[in-house]
Amino acid sequence: MINNNDLVKVRNEIKRLVSANEEVVVRAGSDEFNRKVFEMRDVGMVVGLEFGKRDRLKQRDSGLNEIMCRLAKKNGIVVGVDVGRLARLDKLEKAKVLARVRQNIGLCKRTGVKMIGYPAGDYDKKDLSGLVVSLGGSSGQGKMAG
Repeated sequence: MINNNDLVKVRNEIKRLVSANEEVVVRAGSDEFNRKVFEMRDVGMVVGLEFGKRDRLKQRDSGLNEIMCRLAKKNGIVVGVDVGRLARLDKLEKAKVLARVRQNIGLCKRTGVKMIGYPAGDYDKKDLSGLVVSLGGSSGQGKMAG
């Protein structure tokens, strides 16, 4: 997983991973950084869009919007939910992050972007599928999540 917010270093790391035939997974950063990552064709997955202190008084910012979803669909990028990090949060923060995940599930459902749980190997597929369906996703999204 690429965990850097410097775009030049991220591009170099992506080139290295693509030449080695490895999966390219990028951890989300600022909104501008995420937009540039979604414009890249070689990125396989973006993880952790729902984390961060971006909420306003009467508006929730989930880190994903319609334009980024269209770019993800065009470039074949998968949106990943970091369920390992989500499980370690306290109750109040977990509720806020789950609300952002629910918003992202709706966006992905509307635009047809694939969404999965990351890292999927640590969790049962039925649990991840149930999480997505309980947060408003379709049964097809639930199957993809696991």
